[in-house]
Amino acid sequence: MLKVIFLGTGTSQGIPVVASTNPVCFSEDKKDKRLRVSIAIEWDNYRYIIDCGPDFRYQMLRENITHIDGILFTHEHADHTAGMDDLRPFSFKLGRVPIYTPKRVIDDLTKRFEYIFSDKNKYPGAPSVHIHEVDKKPFLLKNLSVTPIEANHADIQVWGYRFQDFAYLTDVKTISSEEKEKLKGLKVLVLNCLREKPHFSHLNVQEALELISELKPEKTYFTHISIDMGFHAEAEKKLPENVFLAYDGLQITI
Repeated sequence: MLKVIFLGTGTSQGIPVVASTNPVCFSEDKKDKRLRVSIAIEWDNYRYIIDCGPDFRYQMLRENITHIDGILFTHEHADHTAGMDDLRPFSFKLGRVPIYTPKRVIDDLTKRFEYIFSDKNKYPGAPSVHIHEVDKKPFLLKNLSVTPIEANHADIQVWGYRFQDFAYLTDVKTISSEEKEKLKGLKVLVLNCLREKPHFSHLNVQEALELISELKPEKTYFTHISIDMGFHAEAEKKLPENVFLAYDGLQITI
């Protein structure tokens, strides 16, 4: 059995957005408070995190997560990677925190976080990582096979991941027919859905629902949600009965 914890379900600015006067930012509904997008996925005694954004420290504290077995990255954008320095407590326990991501992302992170990736004159308090390069081939995390899913975030390649009958995709705009085949027969799909209006690099509601209709998962949870989606309670009422808005702290089992 898989357990998924939604650590964050918001866009790159989160909700509330700094300096915004949008009414959603002043909502008293806790489901309208969204940190940057990330999940924890657990099975047996293992726990992996997908994406390590700028809210990573607080997400770990909020969920009382004291151990992880590694981090999977979807792509290199800051809202998915900027929390890497806060891997330090886990690095002290693990020695090197395993990270899984394609070479392009590794190259980008190495430039931005040179002090983490370099062993030369390394500061004693800096985190350390063990790099595992991901491509299209399935790979093992402990005793579980994971299938990478290649998609496009405008002109940037992003990666989703399938674990058994669960798949996680964020920051997707388009996906090839070949990669869609890897997403058939899902019990639960987590998919980015920014807002109702079209966007150049993210799925909107109509596009996300069209993809769901094609893939036919039993249930879908939308994530990477912006203030333009409106209030959680109102927006969810517009969705089909098997499609839901995820929210921070939501836990599901598959």
